[in-house]
Amino acid sequence: MSRNVTSSASSPLRLRSKILLLMACAAALSVAGCQKQQAAEKRLPVMVTTQTVALADYAPRTSLTGVIAARTLNNLSFRVGGRVAERLVDVGQHVDRGAVLARIDPQEQESDLRSAQADLDAAQAQLTQAAATYQRQKTLLSQGFTTRRDFDSADQAMKVAQGSVDAAQSALANAKENLSYTELKAGAAGVITARQVEAGQVVQAAQTVFTVAEDGDRDAVFNVHETLVAQTPSSPAVTVTLLSDPQVKAMGKVREISPAVDTASGSIRVKVGIADTPAGMPLGAAVIGTVSAKPVKAVLLPWQALTSAAGKPAVWIVDPSSKAVVTTPIEVLAFESGVVVVDKGLQPGQSVVTAGGQLLSPGQAIEMAGAGQ
Repeated sequence: MSRNVTSSASSPLRLRSKILLLMACAAALSVAGCQKQQAAEKRLPVMVTTQTVALADYAPRTSLTGVIAARTLNNLSFRVGGRVAERLVDVGQHVDRGAVLARIDPQEQESDLRSAQADLDAAQAQLTQAAATYQRQKTLLSQGFTTRRDFDSADQAMKVAQGSVDAAQSALANAKENLSYTELKAGAAGVITARQVEAGQVVQAAQTVFTVAEDGDRDAVFNVHETLVAQTPSSPAVTVTLLSDPQVKAMGKVREISPAVDTASGSIRVKVGIADTPAGMPLGAAVIGTVSAKPVKAVLLPWQALTSAAGKPAVWIVDPSSKAVVTTPIEVLAFESGVVVVDKGLQPGQSVVTAGGQLLSPGQAIEMAGAGQ
């Protein structure tokens, strides 16, 4: 009986202890929550970097890769056919005007020359005889010892003989010219860029044997997309830079635009003439052509300033009175290397957050670590 009385008396005490413990925990949690709220209210402003909005001249640039090509390419060929007896130059070799590039076997042309010379000798002998007959008939006619008909016949024979001599001389000149055509000579100084024959081959007249890139001004050739051609101003100045050495530069102007679009690539071939081409830009060298469009007014910001609002480009703007930030949507004109070109959405004099924006939220107070113009 005594044990049951003791147990029933201790139960209220335990219940009271538990209640007091729960009240103490609730008080502690309430104090901790208040401390966190006060700490949040006392949160320090976010340190950011800002830039003052100012309009600047922005000239969009387009850069393409092309190659240096000769302005004039000559396809050289023999004017007579025959077997190539000798080839004297190779691809990449520079040749002077009048230099012999190749020869064909002149046996046939030499034979024609000898035949033409023999025909001329026979015609001249006939002319000599006809001339003597004419002079004799002329003397006899003046003395009355011949008839007018014989004199006219002698005169006609001499004229025919003279015509034969003229024809033989012309044939001889053609034979000499054909013999000279057995040597293929360069019509202008330049570089051999291609050859199509070897010694021992038989070529026909007018068959291309060598291709020569003439010395002089060069062209930079680019394959340009048709939309860029339509947007580029007429006769723009083009800066041509050697790809392997950016220190080698030259200025050029568009000289030729192909009227047809390449169906495979959808591009148009554009040739840029380069006056006084630098020696460092040889044939076939890779170059970069840069064209600058007409300057427009825009705001240039570092790419770190760009954020997003409702899925559209935006920036953080600082309220000068409250030092709080808000997002402002913008229209981007172009993206350059490390720079965002803003067309609309900003006014000169506004402060834009350029660094630290990833830590901000609307209405957040900030402290400017530095400002740039």
